[in-house]
Amino acid sequence: MPQLSVNIDHVATIRQARYRQSKDYGEPDPLWAAHEVELGGADGVTVHLREDRRHIVDRDVERIRDSCRVRFNLEMAATDEMVGIAARVRAHSAMLVPEGRTEITTEGGLDVRGQVSRLTEVVARLRASECVVSAFIDADPAQVAAARECGFDICEVHTGPYASAFMEAGGDFRKPALANALQQVRDAGTLIIAAGMRFNAGHALNCANVGPIAASPGVCELHIGHAIVSRAIFVGLRAATREMATLVRMPSTGDVDGKS
Repeated sequence: MPQLSVNIDHVATIRQARYRQSKDYGEPDPLWAAHEVELGGADGVTVHLREDRRHIVDRDVERIRDSCRVRFNLEMAATDEMVGIAARVRAHSAMLVPEGRTEITTEGGLDVRGQVSRLTEVVARLRASECVVSAFIDADPAQVAAARECGFDICEVHTGPYASAFMEAGGDFRKPALANALQQVRDAGTLIIAAGMRFNAGHALNCANVGPIAASPGVCELHIGHAIVSRAIFVGLRAATREMATLVRMPSTGDVDGKS
């Protein structure tokens, strides 16, 4: 049964829209969000500390880590600064992602294959601080192999292409593009598990499309943020987390084979 880690970055995005220059930080407070997702049944809390501090800031990381009663996952670029922060706050896990200043959200997987030497060093430093290390990668066998070479503990498969295919197909798995996109995620998961790493998945997952990903063989954890924070506008963050946790833990495969 997969677990759910909730990314609360966009709570900070709302705060920063008004209070970006404020030393008092303003509201809504991501720390409150962390408590609410815990009460809603999340197995973990994820925050992405970006180099430009566009939403989550250092103080958020420290306060949430100090009070978090579930797994604290720090999403980050593979920089010396971020490695130092992850080690200092004793993050339970660190997920390395590519980072662009002009992107709204992470747009693709980390190119592990193109920087094996550097990432091997980063992984070793993080693991020395007792941090479990994850690579956010595209569903590409070459990236899986490179992640294994670097010593990653986890590969999180980028589900953005699957989510886009789901929307284009209206959730109809009889359409080859959607069926193929799901199979690519699952095939990558099979390779990840065979390589001795944990298989996680995330990006652009929501209540409509999460079921088949949650039902993927061997998937350990899903990371979901925007859809939960968006739903929280209408029902509250605790209830939105509870709804998603239910879908993740009791997944429906959907009409994947066109027979149901």
